Amino acid sequence: MMFQQVTLALEPSAQVQVSTVLKAHTSWDGKPIVYPSGKAEVSGLVVELAPGAQTGWHSHPVPSFAFILEGELEIEQRNGGVKRLKAGEAVAEVVNTFHNGRNVGTVPVRLVVFYTGMVGEKLTVKENQQ
Repeated sequence: MMFQQVTLALEPSAQVQVSTVLKAHTSWDGKPIVYPSGKAEVSGLVVELAPGAQTGWHSHPVPSFAFILEGELEIEQRNGGVKRLKAGEAVAEVVNTFHNGRNVGTVPVRLVVFYTGMVGEKLTVKENQQ
């Protein structure tokens, strides 16, 4: 994975190593990231999927950003778009677009996800909750 040097909040040194894992202005499907208006709320979750498990079709009404801690995850959209991620990779997730995540490996997928939403806003909507 190639890391891009950026202005950092913490200066690297012999004791402090800093690497950029994600810098994006669009989600992985190419749509611009737009923050919601209202009282901001950032939520961080650790999600784990067993081998072969799926999230089920769902969407996120707010921007979210994920970092894969371990395993291999495949994200599929209804239009056939697919994104495959493995440990150490990050993604700007799609917004208001139904998708399904699936563990395609033999070990659990563990990822940390940060949602940039608003107080009282849902982070995830299951397909049948429209």
